[in-house]
Amino acid sequence: MSADPIKLLTDIATVHGRERGDKVAVHFEGRDLTYAELDRRSDRVAGLLQQAGVKPGDRVAWLGRPSEAWYEIFFGVAKARACFAPINSRLAVPEIAFILKDSAANVFFVTPEFFDAAVTVAEHAGRPIQVIAVGGDHPTFAGYAALRDAAPPPKLEPPKAEDDVLQLYTSGTTGLPKGVRLSNANYSAFLALRHLIEGFSYDADDTVLILMPMFHVAGTNISFSGMAAGGRIVLQAEFSPPAVLKAFGDERVNHVFLAPVMINALLQTPGVEQADFSSLKTVSYGASPISEAVLAKATEVFGCGFIQFYGMTETTGAGTTLAPGEHRGELLRSCGRPWATLETRIADEDGNTLGAGEIGEIEIRGPIVMAGYWNRPEATAETIRPDGWLRTGDAGFMDENGFFFVHDRVKDMIVSGGENVYPAEVENAILGCPGVADAAVIGVPDDKWGEAVKAIVVKAAGQDPDPAAIIAWARERIAGYKAPKSVDFIDALPRNPSGKVLRRELRKPYWEGRDRKVG
Repeated sequence: MSADPIKLLTDIATVHGRERGDKVAVHFEGRDLTYAELDRRSDRVAGLLQQAGVKPGDRVAWLGRPSEAWYEIFFGVAKARACFAPINSRLAVPEIAFILKDSAANVFFVTPEFFDAAVTVAEHAGRPIQVIAVGGDHPTFAGYAALRDAAPPPKLEPPKAEDDVLQLYTSGTTGLPKGVRLSNANYSAFLALRHLIEGFSYDADDTVLILMPMFHVAGTNISFSGMAAGGRIVLQAEFSPPAVLKAFGDERVNHVFLAPVMINALLQTPGVEQADFSSLKTVSYGASPISEAVLAKATEVFGCGFIQFYGMTETTGAGTTLAPGEHRGELLRSCGRPWATLETRIADEDGNTLGAGEIGEIEIRGPIVMAGYWNRPEATAETIRPDGWLRTGDAGFMDENGFFFVHDRVKDMIVSGGENVYPAEVENAILGCPGVADAAVIGVPDDKWGEAVKAIVVKAAGQDPDPAAIIAWARERIAGYKAPKSVDFIDALPRNPSGKVLRRELRKPYWEGRDRKVG
């Protein structure tokens, strides 16, 4: 295999723009963006940003529905040696406001669906912010296309390995989202390692369907992998099972990443038996639990190789993988073996490596480990040991053949439909609801979402709160997907001597008989 010319993410636009300029890079809702256009437009975005005063290291925020413009702006930000910070569009307005303020971004790209939210959050940022409207007109926001086309040529400097290029926010156990700093060095390692993963080194003739959100590491990474190969990205901004099934045949899709909830939804969609999957080479999956029954049925229906990815935003999405040929028997419960050249181990609390079959925390070390959390040195130190091992927060074990199995969570994070939910944040939203004396939040098995958020509530004396009212109270304060889907009542919450709620005890009856605690 000849040397890959794509060493940095910015090379995707510049190299392919020069060498295969007429090739379609992104297809979205009937529109095609070629690599030459991507290169030219991202140059203009870099010029636009520099004209707006954006300097190397500055954050540039995005909120909204993805389109081909997302890619133009991302590569333009990277060329300007700034850092792109897409915000989870499913969050509540107060959460979006916190992230925009925390990022220190002074340029904010927004699509029409979020114009009203943008006005509110920009007002609370405490600094002047230039809001740019993407894909629609607004009476006070500048229009993206006009600004881009009128921008001066950029003054480009060679990107540096230590430059942060992407900042994805992940929720924290305190309820405050943390910005995961992913650098050029992280992504250089990712781009090189993808060639060593069976089924993941895509070809220039491949079409890759993007269904995961572009504020999620799966959405960005599968896009970057397809584009690094010079392939064609087909982007769908919303997950609509009938539209997805149609796209497989119409667009001759070769590769796709699906969260387990998406796989299950497709299997339940009328007409799935007649869908054309003949062009599919691989289905990658991860981000949340999947049942063996769903996985077995999906393998039969899709008729292609399946690849499981286990990783975190903090590891640039890399970690372990279960290759297509390993989807059999007991290994269906495994998250696979480490990516080539990465170190993965099971460790005890003190950082001692444990042997085969011993349960401890899964830890990962290598060049894909994040640069740290933005403005969170204490959280960074808690997550990355001094010797470079990143603590995933997941407990598990490794078998004698080097396959890793996730046993349960060290931390109490819930993964519902591929989204991370932290109990403390939900509990804070519930407490204060009339009739609620105390509350704990846990994840319980859910055939559709992998896990569902459940609130365990202690009633206030003489009160009889309605579960629907408690759920509605929470939904007013946090994103809908974080709010509890059900409420059970209990006389008192189990706690340890220091007062910490023993969520493991609360979870136990709901997970009884389940051999797969988490994906």
